[in-house]
Amino acid sequence: VTLARKLDQDLDLYRVVCPVGVCLVIFEARPEVVVNIACLAIKSGNAAILKGGKEATRTNKALAEAIQYAISTTEAQEGQTKFPEKAVQVVSTRDEISGLLDMDRYVDLVIPRGSKSLVQYIQNNTRIPVLGHADGICSTYLDESADAKKAVHTVVDAKTSYPAACNSTETLLVHKNVVNTVFVEVAQALVKAGVRLHADERALQAIEAAGITKGDGASLVSKASDDDFGHEYTDMDLAIRVVDTIDDAIDHINALGSKHTDAIITEDRKNAEWFMRRVDAAGVYWNASTRFADGFRYGFGTEIGVSTNKTHARGPAGLEGLTIYKYYLFGNGQASGDYGVGDGKRGYMHKDIPLDGDVRNKFVI
Repeated sequence: VTLARKLDQDLDLYRVVCPVGVCLVIFEARPEVVVNIACLAIKSGNAAILKGGKEATRTNKALAEAIQYAISTTEAQEGQTKFPEKAVQVVSTRDEISGLLDMDRYVDLVIPRGSKSLVQYIQNNTRIPVLGHADGICSTYLDESADAKKAVHTVVDAKTSYPAACNSTETLLVHKNVVNTVFVEVAQALVKAGVRLHADERALQAIEAAGITKGDGASLVSKASDDDFGHEYTDMDLAIRVVDTIDDAIDHINALGSKHTDAIITEDRKNAEWFMRRVDAAGVYWNASTRFADGFRYGFGTEIGVSTNKTHARGPAGLEGLTIYKYYLFGNGQASGDYGVGDGKRGYMHKDIPLDGDVRNKFVI
C-alpha cells in the first residue's frame, strides 16, 4: 500500500502495488539477461517473454528450461497461488517478435535492450508501451567554480571506465572562465588515458596553448564538427564545447542530450541545484560521474534497463519498474450522488490513514 485515505465513514481508499502483467523483453546476446529478467518477473508477479540475440539461442533456451523446471518443482506457500510454469518463456525468431508487437491486448509492456536501431524499430512498430531509451548521450558540465581534482577524477571515470555503456559521458561542456585552468588539467588526464578529444575552437585553443597536442597528444586532438555534438560515440571519444554561462550549458543538454544522465562539477551549491532542476534528464548529478546511473549502483540489484520515458519508471529501473498500482475502494453501499452541496448531501473527509506496518502490508498475501 502506497496511499491510504478515509474518504468518509466506511469508505476507505487504498493505492496498492501490483504487477504490470505480460512483459516482452528483447535484447541482443548477453544470455545472463534471461536469468536477471526472469528473477525480477517472478518476484514482481509478472509474466516475461524473452527474445535474445541469435548468437545465444541455445543458451537462452537452456536457461529458460532450467527456470521453468525450478518453477514447476516449487510448491506455493500457504494461501498463495502456484506461479505458472510458462510465465517465463523464450522466443527465438524475428517473425514471433513481429506477431507479439501487434498483441497490444495481451502484452502490457515492451522492454528493448540493445542498440539504438533495435530500440527505434520497436518504438516505431508497436502500440504497446515501450520502456527504454534509444540513446545514451550523457554530458558533464565544468562550472566556473569546478574543483580541478574532482573534475579530473569524475570526468576521466565517466568517459573511460566503460566507454560503450549508455551512461558514459559523450560531451564535456566547459565554462569559459575555467577553459585555461581546470579544463586543461582534465584534457591532459583524458589524453593520457587515450581519449580522442573533439574540441570546439575555444577548447582547441586552450589545449594547444597548454602543449597537449605535442608528441603523442597530437593524434588524439581534433577540431569538432557540429555532428560531434548530440552524438553517441560508445568509444574513447569525447566532444568538447566551451559555453559562456550555466544556462548555455543547460540549453545545450536539453537540446542535444538524450534525457539519460547529466552531471555538473561545481563548488557552488546554488548553481548545482539550478542545473539539477533545469536539466531534463532521468538522472542529474552534482560532483559525481555519470557512470553511477546503474541499477546495481543504486542498490536496486539487477535492472530491467534504463528508461528515459516520463511514465511509471524513469532512470535505472529495477523491481519497481515491473510494478504499477491499482486503487482499492472499500465501501458500505454508498453512491457518488450521496455527496455534494445541498440538503441531505454528505461531505468527504479526505483524511489520510497513517502508513504504518499493518496498513502498508494490509493486502500482502
